[in-house]
Amino acid sequence: MATAKQKLGDWGEKLVASTCACPSCKRSKTTRLLPPNFKCADIICDFCGYLSQVKTARVKDVRVLPKNLLGAAWGPQRERMQAGVYFPLYVVLKDNAGNSSVNFLSADLQVPEMFQSRNPLSAGAKRAGWQGFTINCEVVRDRFVRLS
Repeated sequence: MATAKQKLGDWGEKLVASTCACPSCKRSKTTRLLPPNFKCADIICDFCGYLSQVKTARVKDVRVLPKNLLGAAWGPQRERMQAGVYFPLYVVLKDNAGNSSVNFLSADLQVPEMFQSRNPLSAGAKRAGWQGFTINCEVVRDRFVRLS
């Protein structure tokens, strides 16, 4: 059974896949969801192969990016950053009234400082030792483009 946060994330991914044209080839209706747990990416353009990540958050005001967003697994993210590989980022915001916005940050505007490792989960946790990261939107706030 999916949690409320997982359902929100799935909703955001579907919103981007169904409404946003590919930033690379500019085609519409070519963006598809990747399988769950695909490392560091959530959607792909089935025409040009452009990969993107989608993060969704519930906020009070969909016009204001949150200071931080929860990322996923730190290990794969850190390895890609060390290799100079960044995936474009869509940030979907939804408020309690059902309003939403989609914001975009291209890969070439991202910097390592925006990705911050979290402490590993404790030994008693269900996924003991797993380490996630947060995305500090403050570092690149002025680089995001609001799409809707």
